[in-house]
Amino acid sequence: MEPLAPCSSLVDRFLEHLLVEKGLAQATLAAYASDLRRYVDFLAARGRETFSEEDTAVLLEYLIRLRAEGLGSRSRARHLVSLRSLYRFLLREGVLAADPAARVDPPRIPLRLPDTLSLAEVERLLNAPAGDRPAGLRDAAMLELLYAAGLRVSELTALRLQDVDLASGFVRVLGKGAKERLVPIGNPAREKIRLYLEQARARLLKGIPSPFLFVGRAGKPLSRQGFWKRLQAYARAAGIERRTTPHSLRHSFATHLLEGGADLRTVQILLGHADIATTQIYTHVSRERLKELHRRHHPRG
Repeated sequence: MEPLAPCSSLVDRFLEHLLVEKGLAQATLAAYASDLRRYVDFLAARGRETFSEEDTAVLLEYLIRLRAEGLGSRSRARHLVSLRSLYRFLLREGVLAADPAARVDPPRIPLRLPDTLSLAEVERLLNAPAGDRPAGLRDAAMLELLYAAGLRVSELTALRLQDVDLASGFVRVLGKGAKERLVPIGNPAREKIRLYLEQARARLLKGIPSPFLFVGRAGKPLSRQGFWKRLQAYARAAGIERRTTPHSLRHSFATHLLEGGADLRTVQILLGHADIATTQIYTHVSRERLKELHRRHHPRG
């Protein structure tokens, strides 16, 4: 077994492994780095300079500290995922002889159903961008595609021109972990994208070349924050009072597919989930919908 190195250098080594060998996105790497630096600071405050096979009690103490600082169960579970990944890496690399995190159970996470819009609300939202102004045509195409393909907002804003095939009705998406998937899109999305390309994109670019499909200023892709703000305005204009985010349309996409008879495996593929357990949250939504329909329409409901 190799001599134990300082915590910070081992964390750097692990992050390099995630970047080079796992190909994780920068946002995911930043989340790992933030979680692990916080843990290293916690160890340093206790006079610890490196990791150990005997860290199980320290990990439990750390999770208790996070709860005392007000972190919810989901945030604490995410921290533990980061720490488990680190300790497994150190075990594989021969830095440690045992994995102390393997004996630490994750916090119990209460079931939280995703925010889902009704079909009527989705219809009103997608029709909210009106007129023929370039930004409005772009926003209409973005909203329609977000719902049609169940995209994450980061996937939507990163799309390039060659990623959309209007003739065949497919969009190529680069998801988490740099994994590609092909997602079909319907005629409404194809028509709004075609209208945007023909009447708005060049007017927005003003002669500046750009490889991105949905552009903002200076040929750059519209930012996630910029799109989020515009979505909020359209939701208000559509009379939607509940909280509405780009993920609301992704959740609605999955829920409406299941309610329409799609199987869970198909929805998993379309969403780009690596684990079908992630997709199973939507079965709870569908069951709640079934219960509501039964209550409203059955004579003994």
